[in-house]
Amino acid sequence: MPVDLHQHVLVIPTVSVNQLRVMRVMRVVGTLQLVLLLTLTSRAAGFNIPLEVEQPPTIITHTSGPIVALPFDNTVKIRCEARGNPPPEYKWTKDGKVFIPPHFTTNKTNHSDGTFVLHNKHLLQFQGKYRCYASNKLGTAMTEEIELIVPSIPKFPNEGIDPIVVKEGDPIILHCNPPEGVPPRQIYWMSIGLQHIEKDERVSMGIDGNLYFSNALQKDSRRDYCCFASFPKIRRIVQKTAMAVIVKSLKADNESADSVDATPEAPPVRKPGLLLPPGVQTEKLLLKGERLQLECIPHGYPTPTIKWMKLGDKMPSRTKYDNYGKLLIISAVEEKDGGKYMCIAENSAGKADHYFDVIVEEPPKWQTEPPQSQLNVSGSDVHIKCAVSGKPSPVITWRRNAGLFRDDSQKNSRVLDDTLIIHNARPEDSAVYQCDASNSHGSLLANINIMIMNMAPRILTRDHQEYAVVLGGDIIMNCSVFSSPPPSISWAKDETPVTTEGGRFAILQDRSFQIIRAEKNDSGNYVCVASNTEGKSAVTAVLDVKDPTKIVDPPREAQIISGTTAQFTCQAEYDKSLQSTFEVVWRKDGEKIPLSFEENSRYLVADGLLQIMNVNLSDQGFYTCIARTSLDEDNATALLTILDVPDAPKNLTILELESPRNVSLSWVPGSDHNSSVTEFIVEYEESQWEPGRWRELQKVPGIQATAELALHGHLNYQFRVYAVNAVGPGPPSEPTKRHKTPPAAPDRNPENIKIQGHLPHQMDISWEPLLPIEHNGPGLEYKVSYRKLGVEDVWREHLVKRHSFVVRNTSTFVPYEIKIQSRNSHGWGPEPKLVTGYSGEDVPTAAPRDVAVEVFNTTVLRVSWTPVPPATVRGHLGGYDVHWLRKRSLLNPNNILDERQSMSFPGNRTHAIVPGLEPFSEYRLTVNVFNKKGNGPHSDPVTFSTPEGVPEQVPILTTSNAQKDSVLLVWGPPLEANGILTGYLLQYHLINETTMEVVDSQEININVADTTQWWLEGLEEGSLYRIHLSACTRAGCGPPLAQECNTAAKAHLSPTPAVAPVQSNHNCSLFFPSSIRNSTHPPLVPALLNISSYVSDTFAKISWTAREEQQDSQLYVAYMNNREGNWRISEAVNTSQSFHIIDGLKPGAVYTVRLMAKGLLDNASIFEDVIQTRVKGAEGRRGDLSTQGWFIGTMCAVALLTLVALMACFVRRNKGGKYAVKEKEDLHPDVESHRMNDDTFCEYSDSDEKPLKGGSLCSLNGDGALGDSISRDSLVDYADGEVEFNEDGSFIGEYSGRKRGGSVSEPSGPSPVTA
Repeated sequence: MPVDLHQHVLVIPTVSVNQLRVMRVMRVVGTLQLVLLLTLTSRAAGFNIPLEVEQPPTIITHTSGPIVALPFDNTVKIRCEARGNPPPEYKWTKDGKVFIPPHFTTNKTNHSDGTFVLHNKHLLQFQGKYRCYASNKLGTAMTEEIELIVPSIPKFPNEGIDPIVVKEGDPIILHCNPPEGVPPRQIYWMSIGLQHIEKDERVSMGIDGNLYFSNALQKDSRRDYCCFASFPKIRRIVQKTAMAVIVKSLKADNESADSVDATPEAPPVRKPGLLLPPGVQTEKLLLKGERLQLECIPHGYPTPTIKWMKLGDKMPSRTKYDNYGKLLIISAVEEKDGGKYMCIAENSAGKADHYFDVIVEEPPKWQTEPPQSQLNVSGSDVHIKCAVSGKPSPVITWRRNAGLFRDDSQKNSRVLDDTLIIHNARPEDSAVYQCDASNSHGSLLANINIMIMNMAPRILTRDHQEYAVVLGGDIIMNCSVFSSPPPSISWAKDETPVTTEGGRFAILQDRSFQIIRAEKNDSGNYVCVASNTEGKSAVTAVLDVKDPTKIVDPPREAQIISGTTAQFTCQAEYDKSLQSTFEVVWRKDGEKIPLSFEENSRYLVADGLLQIMNVNLSDQGFYTCIARTSLDEDNATALLTILDVPDAPKNLTILELESPRNVSLSWVPGSDHNSSVTEFIVEYEESQWEPGRWRELQKVPGIQATAELALHGHLNYQFRVYAVNAVGPGPPSEPTKRHKTPPAAPDRNPENIKIQGHLPHQMDISWEPLLPIEHNGPGLEYKVSYRKLGVEDVWREHLVKRHSFVVRNTSTFVPYEIKIQSRNSHGWGPEPKLVTGYSGEDVPTAAPRDVAVEVFNTTVLRVSWTPVPPATVRGHLGGYDVHWLRKRSLLNPNNILDERQSMSFPGNRTHAIVPGLEPFSEYRLTVNVFNKKGNGPHSDPVTFSTPEGVPEQVPILTTSNAQKDSVLLVWGPPLEANGILTGYLLQYHLINETTMEVVDSQEININVADTTQWWLEGLEEGSLYRIHLSACTRAGCGPPLAQECNTAAKAHLSPTPAVAPVQSNHNCSLFFPSSIRNSTHPPLVPALLNISSYVSDTFAKISWTAREEQQDSQLYVAYMNNREGNWRISEAVNTSQSFHIIDGLKPGAVYTVRLMAKGLLDNASIFEDVIQTRVKGAEGRRGDLSTQGWFIGTMCAVALLTLVALMACFVRRNKGGKYAVKEKEDLHPDVESHRMNDDTFCEYSDSDEKPLKGGSLCSLNGDGALGDSISRDSLVDYADGEVEFNEDGSFIGEYSGRKRGGSVSEPSGPSPVTA
């Protein structure tokens, strides 16, 4: 807080080294205060008057004496610094004479310092007492004397010392006379070998350093008594020349003798006396606060004891005794401790005493405080009181500007005792007055600045000083003024005087303005006005009330596993105008976290986030987030708990219980590191079988610290324990000492005994052997005992060392009782358990009888039999096998098939259900039993036939030659008739093209089995029909195949009869009940013709023909492995490329292929098809198509249709039309399909490159859009059953049966076969 100097009395003292203290700010009645400071380094605060005002010097810093220059100090700095206006100049004196330091100036250019430096090698010539003077035209200030001491190097003189010869019982004094040196000084008595001389009641070292013997004994004789003086401050030890002591023994006749053979006797009794101090009385002078030491060292025999007393008074309570009662010590002596003390030395021969007269005196000291500097107006009286005390009483000397000041009654100043008085003071009385109080023990010096002046108020606080405070905080706005006489102060806000009523506003004694619990509306300009008789001045303070800083998202307590990352957040709100000073500081346990920007730093701080990487136990503690601005701060603390694995247990102890093999292991758990121990794991290591390998022996709950261990015999154990908590297992303890167990018989027998019969006439016995540590002793072997079960038989026994045994020449599959017992050289194991097993198996010898078959339907039957006798199984019954052979199809009885299948039915059973038969076929069936050894003989065969079934779906159905009331249907027979084909069921439905609902339905039974086409008549003109066709046998009709077709309207009929059927093909399409209806594609969808595929084992080639106007369109090829279900989509393909290769396919796999206008799977496809890749090396089967009658008839229809088409082309060419003719397609199976124009009719290729089921069977409409149909861009995926492929992988099942070949081409005109 700025210092206010509005007062009449201002005192700035300078005190001596013994009287340094902090000066308090004192208030004088009717005056203001000046804050003055004096530090322990004699820093005296001066007037806080602006230096623009002339003022005398004030010493603010100077060196306190004495200064001891140590030998290793390179330089000695003596400081003196003062302030004043004009700037002061400096002068030094040494021992009362003017002294000019080396390289020293009076600082006329830089007046802030009078310090000088002395260098070590010249120090001795500068030893003395120094005083500093700081002067300007208004006065001179001075310091007390500063003594510089340059001690010499301490050393003992070189001297020869004669031996000291005494008789036994005489006292001895060995004088040390240590040299003077830099205190503290320490004295030691030792031998040449640096062995300390022992001290006791008889032998003492005085505080003077001498060694005293109260009486000499023979053992005191030696020649190496050495005195050592140590000076720690200068790091030096000096040694005095060794001294010799010879103690002569006494003979029996009390005469001394040098003979070593003389028998010694006790010295004679001597009356006590005092070796120290000499005389009867000693005077002891001390200064108050010093340490009092009184010492009495006696002589005599026996060794006297010392007692102390204070005459006429009790001993002070602070009294202590040392050196076996010979030294009395009182610390920090006071005046009341003075008086007479007496010591008494006493033994059996008498007493001796000595008196001490203790006098306590005191150097000068201020009674209250040093005299203060003063500021007064002209005409006032000035009193300077220098109140000091001391013993003897101090003498006071007054100085003015460092010169002696004498009482002058003719002038306006005089001295009365300890007070200097100036009457009717004038400005010329302004000066620096010194009060110097001294006695024989020291001195005190005070510089008192006396200023006599009249001055208008001068405000020291800067105008428009800005102040900021947070909402709810306190603020003080300063108004520091210098004036004489003192000013009056008033405050106003926005030209409105401020009142102190209400308790929130206050004007302080230093004239500052305080606001308590600031509010937002307190912001504004405040004016401080100072005035006195000499004038007036004002200053403005600007106050801004800010929003407080508040932590809104404090850090939260966390438990973190050691080695992971801990994270604390700390988000705060603060006044945005303080953003430049806002910061977040983190502390741990009150200490600032050491942050580093190096890469290996574990701490990361950013945006209110603290991250501690790779935490360890040392990171545990309280973390405090401090959000602060230049005005305020907020903090929040959270505890971070580090979880770590437990420490290793300690102090493992083994205690034997009943025997050395039954011990108790105990331990002291280590720290759990904030996660409770869940269990202790006891491990063992033994040196015989697996030395160095530790294995788990026992688990103990975490609340238990002992474990009872059952040990194996004949082992040399050691144990260790580790703890486990939620973090994980901790480190193991130190292993115990070895614990050896004695040998014993085995504790258990082998387990997991297995009896097997690999050969019919033997039994193989094996078991799990004992572990090596379970042997319990040497010589382990096993006794194998066996006998037949259920008959009278004796036990047969064998001793073996291995863990298997073979019993030979047994009967086939006979039950046995077996037991295995372990033993070693120390005895047998426990009684073994019985195990039952069988000797070797053989194949069964009998076949099931009474095999009967019950046919459920066309594909499933039930077979039953009589089980074989158990004795014929000759082993464990595995189950029964059913074998069946399809001999022939009743449709083609001359074709022998020889198709064999079988199924196994485990367990002992008498019947089974056999699925998967073919309808209308002849079968032969047998049954056999089996065991682990193999199959028994087959039963007698049973022959049966399956009934007829309904046919499969017809593979293809086409419509053509659509007229206004009729249409031609052409189809292929079903791939599998499953019976004798009796005809077809034809159903057709009139469809409302708006609602797609059925308007009318009709059906026709076609009872001609070998027909493959039909004229459907009686239809409505220009209507949509949905047609269903099913093949039928005597068992019923199969699933239908559907097709939609439009009859022709009059506008679409051509006057040329040969051409009309071709144009009607534009309206035909196929429909399958399971297909998804696709919307008509917009014109931007590529119009593709002749879509076909060539399929190899690892790739497929998809070919197409694009219309001329859509040569630059794009499409996408997508394919999916039907087993995996994952779609893959190609990049965009230009339709002018005419083909795309799909590579990386799996041989023998079924794929779904789509052509799409967009690269999105949810986009409607142009077509979709299913292909199957070839299997390497597989040969395709191709039937003899020429043998099928329906194929010949169809080929005739194709020939007629081709002839009509050629005629139409000829007529159109003559009219100027253009035609694209397909040339030699059958001769080039790999050539891409040629493009077709709008007049091209539908045709099928029988080359290896087959049309895809998604390919268009008809040319597109004249507008280039796809024809409107249900499933218009795919043929039926009829392969709900099996699908057959050609050698190249293309479909043949589309147009041929599994056993019949052939193809169907769409005829160009009516068939000769009609209804």
